Amino acid sequence: MENFVVSALKYRPQQFADVVGQTAITQTLENAIAKNQLPQALLFCGPRGVGKTTCARILAKKINQIDAGQTEEQDFSFNIFELDAASNNSVDDIRNLNDQVRIPPQIGSYKVYIIDEVHMLSVSAFNAFLKTLEEPPKHAIFILATTEKNKIIPTILSRCQIFDFKRITPEDVQGYLSEIADKNQIAYEEEALYLIGQKADGAMRDALSIFDRMCSFCQNNLTLSAVAENLNVLDHSTYIDFVQLCVAHSIPEILLKYDAIVSRGFDGEDFLAGLTTHLRSLYLCKDPRTAALLEMSEKTQSHIAQQSETLSVEWLSDALELGTQCELNFRNAQNKRLHVELCLMQLASLHFSGEKKKGELIPTTYFLQKTTPTRVKEEKSPPAETTSVPDTGDQTTKPTEPSHSVSTSSVPEPPSTPPTLPNKQKEATSSSSVSSFSLASITRKKQWEQQQQKETVEEDLPEQPFDQNTLNQYWQAYHQQKVDTNEKNIASLFQLDTPQLTNKNTVLYQVPSSLNKVEIEREFVYFLPYLRKALQNFAVVIHVEVVESEQKNFVYTPEEKYNRLREINPEIDHLKKTLDLDL
Repeated sequence: MENFVVSALKYRPQQFADVVGQTAITQTLENAIAKNQLPQALLFCGPRGVGKTTCARILAKKINQIDAGQTEEQDFSFNIFELDAASNNSVDDIRNLNDQVRIPPQIGSYKVYIIDEVHMLSVSAFNAFLKTLEEPPKHAIFILATTEKNKIIPTILSRCQIFDFKRITPEDVQGYLSEIADKNQIAYEEEALYLIGQKADGAMRDALSIFDRMCSFCQNNLTLSAVAENLNVLDHSTYIDFVQLCVAHSIPEILLKYDAIVSRGFDGEDFLAGLTTHLRSLYLCKDPRTAALLEMSEKTQSHIAQQSETLSVEWLSDALELGTQCELNFRNAQNKRLHVELCLMQLASLHFSGEKKKGELIPTTYFLQKTTPTRVKEEKSPPAETTSVPDTGDQTTKPTEPSHSVSTSSVPEPPSTPPTLPNKQKEATSSSSVSSFSLASITRKKQWEQQQQKETVEEDLPEQPFDQNTLNQYWQAYHQQKVDTNEKNIASLFQLDTPQLTNKNTVLYQVPSSLNKVEIEREFVYFLPYLRKALQNFAVVIHVEVVESEQKNFVYTPEEKYNRLREINPEIDHLKKTLDLDL
């Protein structure tokens, strides 16, 4: 049985042309060798798996080949020395290196010293290496490689020519893996190789390791679904389906689909990160200039662009705001699954208005909205009123002329049954409901409420006079309705004080705290239209005033308690003396 060689070693580049994603650096090194302008100390720095050590070995081999005019088959391995600074980081190790540097090469013109993970050297070892690095022999070239340049002391950095290696893009990884797959006759999908490149996070060595694992799992047939399942990541089609369900307001299907994802072992935080990334991609696809910022395959980008055409910029903006806010608060949530599900339900509550071409966004919500009903503007002269004729056989109505002059002293008798109280559920599901999930929608809600109140004030509506007893009757009727509907918190707010009619249209209500004021003013959004309609006075306003109660003095010490008892009953002094009691 032939021994298996991992792809990271089997396909390690042997010349600069084979190095992936570092064209600028490899071209610079080749030009420096050709013009004999190569410095005697080089520093290769960058993330793991991007080709630092590989380029150092190719450079070390190429220096002597070009100088001696030999072919690439000529072996100069005797002139290349590799030192792992992670295990050889003491002063003695550097001193031994300094002693070896003085000896000239027997074959070739240069001795090349590759020190990998150079940031692991101790400070004393760095100081021992300074003089040799600054003034090395003419036959010595040092190539230092590190993943953490910030840990190298500045005196070492100033003596080296620095080359910063960049992360390898998923597109470059995909192209390199496709060449390897073609050589080994492995079937693959472009999206599967691109997903491997994304998972590798810019490291070619990690990409090759993942590629070997996927070949074993998929039996040399790399498909997107199989690779995504093995890598435990969600592909773009999953998020496309989620957005489609959100646009269709299919909350049950969304919750079931998320349950299936959780059952497969995916973490909620990773799901949120992927969802917000997908929403960002949809947003960027709205403009061809920003679409170039997407890092994905052309086929995937076409699918996302196709879905983006059906969505408005406003919807995507609000959806992104909801997703990022949920992602920020995820770690602080006690019930993390409910936190994600609530975010998905909020996304499904966003929808477009009827004028879809304008892209106007009218968010809706599952929370009850407190909105002021819009009244139809009436004429200055009230229309003829109708009174029912109590005839069991014929339900006809008789018109009566209204009285245009109303005496201020006459107060209308309240009806035996109060008018119908506001129906919150109908208002919450109406087309005028406004979401409170985002800052933009909160602002729109406030503007809408202010406009409704302004229209109500400006309309020519009746202002019938009323007295304190009538006010108390409708106040108690509203309180009783809240008790019947089991809204005990709101009902208790209407029992904190008795409303006072200060003038003909102004009602004063006192509460003990500012928190009570905020809560009851929210409920007045419903109560005030009801009260105005019941009293037939649309100029009624309610002012809430905070009157904090006096603090009670409590006794704590024995002396204070005894003095308090003496105030209540002075005979306690006689009892104390008679029984010879102590405090």
